[in-house]
Amino acid sequence: MKKKTWKAYAVWIALAVAVGGISGWLTKEGTEIYNATIEKPPLSPPSIVFPIVWSILFVLMGVGAAKVYLSPSSEDRSRSLLLFIIQLAVNFFWSIIFFNFENFGLAFFWLLALWGLILWMMLSFYKVDKIAALLQIPYFLWVTFAAYLNFGVWMLNR
Repeated sequence: MKKKTWKAYAVWIALAVAVGGISGWLTKEGTEIYNATIEKPPLSPPSIVFPIVWSILFVLMGVGAAKVYLSPSSEDRSRSLLLFIIQLAVNFFWSIIFFNFENFGLAFFWLLALWGLILWMMLSFYKVDKIAALLQIPYFLWVTFAAYLNFGVWMLNR
């Protein structure tokens, strides 16, 4: 792997993981309160599962973004990277809305917007680098599952 290529992967992965890490750090107290007090729907995984899964997903996001970044310059490439940044920002704020504000209804609709952005990003990535798009499938599926959990929490804790 060329030095420039290695650096691109390191930067994009670090960006994605940092966003997830900062979001996790900012919602640490809210997450503890959530785990202790909120009724959860069936199929809710143990709390230890979430940081493990999210760490993997943020790495996959970063790898996908790096692959797109390293592709030849084009309008599709630029659009893909912009969508990546936008969905990453929306992802960041979902945790704050859900855990810190405990506004489960708003968080659900925020998550639906994120779901749409991820799908749009994947379709955009696919035009630039098919593997980059395919690497986002676990993220898309996890957010689909998260929407079920979020909706269930909202309904159970009104």
